Amino acid sequence: MILVGVEISKAVRQQQRAALAASAAAAPASTGEVRPADPNPVFNARESLEELVTLATSAGGTVVEQVVQNRIRPDAATLIGSGKVEELAALVKAFDAHTVIFDNELTPTQQRNLEKALAVKVIDRTQLILDIFARRARTREGQLQVELAQLSYLLPRLTGRGAEMSRLGGGIGTRGPGETQLETDRRKIQKKIKNIERDLENVRAGRSIQRRQRQSVPLATIALVGYTNAGKSTLFNRMTNASVLADAKMFATLDPTVRHILLPTNRKVLLSDTVGFIRNLPTTLVKAFRATLEEVREAQLLLHVVDASAENVSEHYAHVIEVLREIESDGTPQILVMNKADALEGEEATLSAKSLATRIIGDANVPAVVISARTGDGVNSLLELIDARLDLDPVSTVRFMLPIADGATLNALHEGTRVRSVVYHDDACEVVADAPQSIQRRFLQFVVCEQA
Repeated sequence: MILVGVEISKAVRQQQRAALAASAAAAPASTGEVRPADPNPVFNARESLEELVTLATSAGGTVVEQVVQNRIRPDAATLIGSGKVEELAALVKAFDAHTVIFDNELTPTQQRNLEKALAVKVIDRTQLILDIFARRARTREGQLQVELAQLSYLLPRLTGRGAEMSRLGGGIGTRGPGETQLETDRRKIQKKIKNIERDLENVRAGRSIQRRQRQSVPLATIALVGYTNAGKSTLFNRMTNASVLADAKMFATLDPTVRHILLPTNRKVLLSDTVGFIRNLPTTLVKAFRATLEEVREAQLLLHVVDASAENVSEHYAHVIEVLREIESDGTPQILVMNKADALEGEEATLSAKSLATRIIGDANVPAVVISARTGDGVNSLLELIDARLDLDPVSTVRFMLPIADGATLNALHEGTRVRSVVYHDDACEVVADAPQSIQRRFLQFVVCEQA
C-alpha cells in the first residue's frame, strides 16, 4: 500500500494553531488539571505520516511508498491536484500497490474521483482506524460500537447507479419513478443505525446498574487514559496482576477492563483500562464509543499516561486533553504518569518528576510521577500519590479501643486500614490506624479520638 499526506500552507497551519490555542485557553481551571506546554499541537505532514505507517502496519498492511503533497489549499476534486494524481497513478503501477491510504479525511467526491483515476482501493485515515477497531473488538458492546461508527461513516458516502436503477411498484396506480437503489440502501442503513443505537442504550443501562452497584460501596473509580501505545495496558497489568493484551500495535486494547487494586492505606479502588486516544480521532468514533468513555467520565481520578521517551510526547498529551474536553472530562483531577523511564536517555534519564513534567507540559506544579510499567520502577510511588490525591472515602489517623477478646474487629482493621500500632492493655486493645471514613463509620463504637 501507498501512504499519502498533504502538507497545508503555513498560513493555514497558523490558523489551526491559533484555534487550538484559543481552545486550550478556554478550558476551565480545576484542581489536578494539567495543561499542555505547547498550545499548538499540530503535527507536520511527515510526523503524521510516520504515525499513519504504524496504523497501517497495525492493520496488517505493508507500506511500499510514502508521498507528501504541499498545497496552499486542498483541491476540491482530488485533494492533491491532477498532477499529483498522475504521479500517484504511476507509483501504484510501479509498485503494484492494491491500496492507497490518505492521511487526510476524504470527502465522498474526492474518494470516488481518486478511485476512478488510480483504479485501486482508496481509503482515508478514518477508514483505517475503523478497520483496526473492527479487528480489535471482542465483546458484544465493542462490536456494536464499531459497527455504528462504520455505518455512520458510510452513510454519506453511498453511491447509487443512477435513475436507470429505479424500482417501479407493481399494480394499478403505482407506475411512477419508484425508489432508487441508493435510497433503498440509505433507508436500510438508517434503520440498522437506529437498531444498533437501541442495543447500545441497553448496554449503557446495564453499565449504569453496575456503576450504581459499585457506587453503593465506597470504592473510587480510577481510569487510565492516554495516547495509544503509551503503555496503559502494561501499567494496568502491573498494578492489578491482570492479563490484558499489551501490544506495541496501536489500539491493542479496545474493550474496557475494570479490576480492583489495593492502595498503601489498604483502601480498595477500581482501576479501568480504556481505549487509547490518537490525533484526529474520528468524531464518529468518539460518539460511538460514548458507552466505553463513560468509564472515564465517571472516574474520580484520571491517570494520564504518557510515553516520556516519545519524540512528540507534548503533542500526544495535548491531543488527549482535547479528547477529554470533548467528552467533558477535562475537569477531572489528573495525575501525570510519565511512563517508559527505562527508555529515557541522557539528561532526561536523570530529571526529577517535576523537571520532566515541566519539559513535557510546561507545568511543575501538577501531581506527576516517573515510572516504568515494564520493570515496575516507580509504581509504588504512583500508588502512594493516588492514595494522597483521592478524595473519595478520605483517610485519617484514628485511635480505636477494642475489647481484648474482639479478634474479628482487629482482623477487619488490619484488612481495611493501615495499622500504625497495636498496644494491649489489661482489658482492651488499643489500635492506631490510618482508616478510611467508611471503616470509621463501621466501627464508630470503638473510635476513641482522631489523632492530630
